[in-house]
Amino acid sequence: MKNYRTYLGIDVAKLTLDYCLVTDDQQLEREQILNTQKSINSFLKNLKKAGHELDQILFVFENTGIYSSLLSLVLSENELDYSQVPALEIKRSLGITRGKSDKVDAKEIAYYAKRNTDKITLSVLPELNLQQLKIIFSEREKTIAAIKVFERTMENEMFLSKEVFGTVKAINRQTVKYLKKQLAMLDDKIKKLIREDEVLYKQQQLLKSIPGIGEITSVYLLMVTKGFTAFTNGRKFACYSGVAPFEHSSGTSIKGKTRVSHLADKKMKSLLHMVSLTAIKYDPELKEYYARKKAEGKHTMLVLNNIKCKIVYRIFAVIQRESNFINLHKFAA
Repeated sequence: MKNYRTYLGIDVAKLTLDYCLVTDDQQLEREQILNTQKSINSFLKNLKKAGHELDQILFVFENTGIYSSLLSLVLSENELDYSQVPALEIKRSLGITRGKSDKVDAKEIAYYAKRNTDKITLSVLPELNLQQLKIIFSEREKTIAAIKVFERTMENEMFLSKEVFGTVKAINRQTVKYLKKQLAMLDDKIKKLIREDEVLYKQQQLLKSIPGIGEITSVYLLMVTKGFTAFTNGRKFACYSGVAPFEHSSGTSIKGKTRVSHLADKKMKSLLHMVSLTAIKYDPELKEYYARKKAEGKHTMLVLNNIKCKIVYRIFAVIQRESNFINLHKFAA
């Protein structure tokens, strides 16, 4: 990480961006701009006019999903250094605080950036196809949720008379049919996007060679790893997914159980759990491992979590080797 002269903390809201600019000599500049592309570009021009060298500014802001995406886009287009930091990381770095406001938050983010320059990792905007993949997958999740909601209406049929339930039965069926058609279209769009990208398509085929990993899990893996550029090894991804065990002890009196952290991508953790359940049915090696550990008296969830970790390391192994998974267990004597 290079040495910056200026640190700019930004508190992102739906309509506005509160910013605080901190220089090496502790000078502060606080203001608010609109969260629009025109306003952000104008803001960058004003910084340049004020004598600030844009390539010497570190822009830091919380990762607020869709609300911070426009800011990321503009900064990337201008080839400026920026970092999207998890809100919880910034909050915990502040210690005990009282009260809250957007201006104060922007100031704290700026000082966080200045204190932790050596720890901050610069963010990079994902490729266009990965951005498209992410928003389509999000629509798919919402469509599945909607289908489940409307399908629950059919559960009322056995408790209501035909005259009462008949008023919504046909409409409900048409709605579910339409949503399922939309779901199929979204799935086709996802497949098309991946097929059009040679690297993503190859990575997906490698992932699907691992027992238990199917279409949806492979797509989500490509998204969260940004085509396996966001994580350098399996251990870091296991931490992100909430399956890496951590020791809990202090001195000689506190000896807590080694356990996983609740700070994780819950969707990824859930998918890995489903993969592990499938793997112990159809993968001879993991099936034998599961049976052996259960026979030793190990807790079911502990064994399954170990299997999740094994699967994560398999994932990174096939990607780094660029070759399909080969189950060597069948070659064992």
